[in-house]
Amino acid sequence: MLTGGEAQHRQPRLMEPIILDTTATPRVLTILSYVLEKLVSRNDRLSDGGGSAAGAGNILTVFHGVRSPAISLEKYLERIYKYTNCSPACFVVGFVYIDRLVHKYPDSLVVSLNVHRLVVTSVMVASKILDDVHYNNAFYARVGGVSNAELNRLEMELLFLLDFGVCVSSRVFESYCQHLENQSPPPITLISVDDVTDISVEDTHNSSPPQLRA
Repeated sequence: MLTGGEAQHRQPRLMEPIILDTTATPRVLTILSYVLEKLVSRNDRLSDGGGSAAGAGNILTVFHGVRSPAISLEKYLERIYKYTNCSPACFVVGFVYIDRLVHKYPDSLVVSLNVHRLVVTSVMVASKILDDVHYNNAFYARVGGVSNAELNRLEMELLFLLDFGVCVSSRVFESYCQHLENQSPPPITLISVDDVTDISVEDTHNSSPPQLRA
């Protein structure tokens, strides 16, 4: 895999369907976080509610952190998108990789201890496959809140677990887009906030990602 300069050149990216819009926060991020949060919530309950490994057969323990990150999955996905500028298609393909792992290793669970590392590793690999220009591992590590050495190791773990099966056909890509579309979260009723002092917005003028511990 390429780990050279800040940007690398790859093959042209896949055509993106309607689900992958070009707004500030693509809708696919909201849908993907909703789907993964439901999966993690269920699996955490199955693994005694603490996100622990589900027995010796759980090969995904290599992605486990010491504790669950404080940042939500939705904010984590938005952070990756904001700072890496990867195409929205990378999040769909990253989800394909995670789904392939789950089906290949059914005794392994995606839980709160490993989902963030799985996401950043999968999206990074997908960006190398799809995007014309992408950031290197060191930058993704800073965005994802892990060390460069750890992300390099997780990338190799992911590739070997997938038997280097990282190609996704247009047919499979479109089927996953449709699956995510069907899993859209219910509409949210907006509530007006009178006291805006309770809301803080960070990093509005900073193009460099702040440090994050995942």
